[in-house]
Amino acid sequence: MSERIVMRTGEALVEDAAPWSAAEPEVVIGELDGPVGQAIASLMGDQTKGHSKVFAILDCDIQVRPVTVMVSKVTVNSEKYTNILMGTVQAAIANGVLDAVRAGDIPKEKANDLGIIVSVWLDPSVVSEQIDHTILFNTHRAAISKAIRKAMNNEPSIDWLLDNQDKITHCFHKMALDGEI
Repeated sequence: MSERIVMRTGEALVEDAAPWSAAEPEVVIGELDGPVGQAIASLMGDQTKGHSKVFAILDCDIQVRPVTVMVSKVTVNSEKYTNILMGTVQAAIANGVLDAVRAGDIPKEKANDLGIIVSVWLDPSVVSEQIDHTILFNTHRAAISKAIRKAMNNEPSIDWLLDNQDKITHCFHKMALDGEI
């Protein structure tokens, strides 16, 4: 049996050329009989208008393992946004979770014992632009898989962070410093 995974966290950014393609999920992964399982149960029982919590599914009636709950980082108040989130992105997240299992980032034997919470963000332009759902699907699928891999491998390491702290500038902070926002 694999080691007990109490709680791991990760994030990732994957994007294509179009701004609406950006995927920037944050994940929490842990055992269902621990704090992550408790959080999943609480999230599913505490539905709030504009912040629905749903399971990641491949299609209606096909939930993935490990159980994965999607939570929107922003208030959802558009039918188009809802349809994209609960369609293309939901399927992409489900596939990304399975990709992480297939890659060995999540031990297959732990698939029924772990839970994942995913905070999801979509660029607001998805509701006003003509988007390519294949690109959106691919960026979210890759981002989830990457975030899980980083979480399960404790990346970035504290040593890397300490060594690179003064070399990294948050992209939006840099844009603000450059007068772009």
